[in-house]
Amino acid sequence: MSSAKSAAPADDAGDRQVEMWKIKKLIKSLQKARGNGTSMISLVIPPGDQISRVGKMLADEYGTASNIKSRVNRLSVLGAITSTQQRLKLYNKVPPNGLVIYCGTIMTDEGKEKRVNIDFEPFKPINTSLYLCDNKFHTEALDELLQDDDRFGFIVMDGNGCLYGTLQGSHREVIHKFTVDLPKKHGRGGQSALRFARLRLEKRHNYVRKVAEFATQFFITDNKCNCVGLVMAGSADFKSELMTSDLFDPRLLKHVVKTVDVSYGGESGFNQAIELSGEALGNVKLVQEKRLLQKYFDEISQDTGKYCFMVDDTLKGLDLGAVETLIVWENLDINRYTLRNNTTQEEKVLHLTPEQERNESHFRDGETGAELETIDKIALVEWIANNYKNFGATLEFVTNRSQEGSQFCRGFGGIGGLLRWQVDFAQLDEAMHEEDDDEWGNDMDGF
Repeated sequence: MSSAKSAAPADDAGDRQVEMWKIKKLIKSLQKARGNGTSMISLVIPPGDQISRVGKMLADEYGTASNIKSRVNRLSVLGAITSTQQRLKLYNKVPPNGLVIYCGTIMTDEGKEKRVNIDFEPFKPINTSLYLCDNKFHTEALDELLQDDDRFGFIVMDGNGCLYGTLQGSHREVIHKFTVDLPKKHGRGGQSALRFARLRLEKRHNYVRKVAEFATQFFITDNKCNCVGLVMAGSADFKSELMTSDLFDPRLLKHVVKTVDVSYGGESGFNQAIELSGEALGNVKLVQEKRLLQKYFDEISQDTGKYCFMVDDTLKGLDLGAVETLIVWENLDINRYTLRNNTTQEEKVLHLTPEQERNESHFRDGETGAELETIDKIALVEWIANNYKNFGATLEFVTNRSQEGSQFCRGFGGIGGLLRWQVDFAQLDEAMHEEDDDEWGNDMDGF
């Protein structure tokens, strides 16, 4: 039986990354799970719902399930509903971010049955209501939690006016819009062409100035851009004019991720701009990842000594408090073992890949050949996610989807870090070996 504790809402970006990684891991394990019959319950309760309503609904389901003809299936479904009811009793009211419960009996790889009971509060509000009893767990609702929380700003301008909007996940919002009456290129006579052209340019200039001022007002907070990226959209060349103008705030200019041509202005143009810039917005996370890894590779190519890679050196760097930014591949397949020799009561920690786990010698004492007892086994990524703050480091998860990410996973072991100061790991190893030799020599003095 397993249970996930209620996840407290994450405050900073590091916590948010860890929470997202945990949800991804949970989704992966739940998707793999399969059961006999339809005894796997997926229950998602949105914020603001009533525990009493869900309790009554489960009681009704229990009554319906009592009529299932197959005895085995009936008992397993009733058992799952009872487990869900027990989990629900742990809560007096629905937590602020909602509640997710998974209960059921799954088949393990060895063909044995195993009870699974998981309940947790998501790290951000989950706006879905779900109850399903099936032969698998339904995790589609959790995908909503993985949607990026990044906020993007949109400026949609054409000859009739301008609209300012934001997009966060799947939520779009219009912050402000205004219309403008600009003179067309051709006058109606009665004034010189030169004077008409000058008036027209002046009005255009004033329009661009107004758009730039509002952009600074809406998208600059605390002296910096409050969006991850800005999309400039519009018809004609207004958007280009705005971006090349001195009136447009340079703090915003460096956050422009995409410029798109739209056929309309206003809200229709906003919707069209979202569609056309979808790929660019999806790549922002990838761009941030590439930027981080590029900085890491620059340190290596310049041989500054302020970097580490592979498990051993990175963990040594953490112990020294030297790691400023810890970079970990989110699918790093290494387990952390704590082993004990029951004769000497000595404990040691090993980090093994699946291939190394198959080698029995890792689980035996080097001198006596005695079998070592496994006290604890945990995925290294999980151990890092739980402990990185103790070492004063910030944690960044990366994928292998970009060229840089793939190089980091293949060539650098999928784990590394940027250091606060230079560390000579070769020298550190020598010093540690000398220390071990001294200890061994001191032990020999007694003979």
